[in-house]
Amino acid sequence: MIYPSWFISHGAPDVLLHSLPVLECWHSLSADCPIPQAILGVSAHWTTSEPVVSAATDPETLYDFRGFPPSLSEIVYPVSGAPELAHQIVECLQEAGLTCAITPHRGLDHGAWVPLSCIYPEAQIPVTQLSIQPHRDPAYHLALGRSLSSLRSQGILIIASGSMTHNLSYFGQYPLHAEPPFWVQEFDRWMEKTLQDGDLERLTHYRQLAPYAVENHPTDEHLLPLFVALGAAGESWKSKRLHSSFTYGVLSMAAFEFC
Repeated sequence: MIYPSWFISHGAPDVLLHSLPVLECWHSLSADCPIPQAILGVSAHWTTSEPVVSAATDPETLYDFRGFPPSLSEIVYPVSGAPELAHQIVECLQEAGLTCAITPHRGLDHGAWVPLSCIYPEAQIPVTQLSIQPHRDPAYHLALGRSLSSLRSQGILIIASGSMTHNLSYFGQYPLHAEPPFWVQEFDRWMEKTLQDGDLERLTHYRQLAPYAVENHPTDEHLLPLFVALGAAGESWKSKRLHSSFTYGVLSMAAFEFC
């Protein structure tokens, strides 16, 4: 079997404390996907100058946030690591002409464990994470993803986690269930249509072409995982929308599958 790659907008960590449509989506994802041998997570919350992959055998649950209810820091995702996969990822990147370092200690940030705690709540599937490089552009991350595409035929599920919209200067100005402002909706719709059209040229130049791109992404890092997921789907890919909703007005919870 060839596994898909997923892009998931993880939202704020406190999504786990509310009854939200996105949680229903996350809980349902594993039902339609055979159990993988391991998971490669690519999160917007692990940024490095060059690619780094975690070979931790028992990755720690990282609480890399503040200002949220203390109960979130009591959640533990006790998953095993995937050190063998980590070394395989290094080989994949090297074959593509990319360098990749290994760290033996890096745990799972909330971009990874928040959605995983709903998708695979029993924490039975080994997980490793690969960092992104926020100083590099979408085309680079597309190539990074393509170097990993062979993993999908080897029992590996690639889950890229970021946010379809992400301007935290507006976070807290809208309540949890607020209607998104027009500039958030316009960007979200443009991204969905361009993904459906399969237009990589426009996608990789979204900052110049998409409506309100800079307003929704003052910095790139929360959208860069999307391009890793796209690249991992190979040269000929199709997109499928898995979910669409918004939290706190400015955070799109959009999720897509690529295969």
